Amino acid sequence: MLKDIKLSVEEMEKAGVNFGHKVSKLHPKMKQYVSGMKNNVHLFDLEKTANELEKALAYVSRIVSEGKSIIFVGTKIQMKAVVQQGAVECGVPYVTERWLGGTFTNFETIQKRVSYFKDLERKKETGDLAKYTKKEQLDFDKEIAKLKVKFEGVRNMSKLPDAVIIFGLDKDITCAREAKRKGIKIVAIVDTNVNPDIVDYPIPANDDAISSVRYIMDTIKEVIINSKNTSSK
Repeated sequence: MLKDIKLSVEEMEKAGVNFGHKVSKLHPKMKQYVSGMKNNVHLFDLEKTANELEKALAYVSRIVSEGKSIIFVGTKIQMKAVVQQGAVECGVPYVTERWLGGTFTNFETIQKRVSYFKDLERKKETGDLAKYTKKEQLDFDKEIAKLKVKFEGVRNMSKLPDAVIIFGLDKDITCAREAKRKGIKIVAIVDTNVNPDIVDYPIPANDDAISSVRYIMDTIKEVIINSKNTSSK
């Protein structure tokens, strides 16, 4: 599985993986991953990034091969499409809209809302909502649309995941904190402005550039798909 994944420092640099934040925003605990600066912006040591990414990929490969579950989380506006597409292609749950507090720590309540959403969808499809007035039907349509935005990505997540992959730790720190409380392993892209200590498998990299996130997503996606195919044989 991992033997087929080739990590290239040159390709990472081309994708902009090496660009961190402005020097003034450096979190002290990210110094270990920095190799220098350019135009007042810190640069990642891509050899270290490749090493950490390999560790993360090995972990992801192992748990997928064991039949364990993963969820993708990435709510930064510019990353939503990349994260959602990657999740759909991998066949894993995802959150790309605002993280709903309690998604992990109050999972039963979230599941009830998901069930309600799915039930409303079913009633609309079967015509059970046709008995209501046009205004009431319109209200149901609006409610279904709102619930779809919130819960479409987790509609088939029947239990807490074993791991979460976060594609922007600064934006989704609440997700990471909930995962930590529930014992869910965390894989995350960590940029130069965040504390990596909460993450089990940090990937030091640019989490703002679409090209950088896509590069990392593509490697993770390949590992998940390969691991699923191998374990099913």
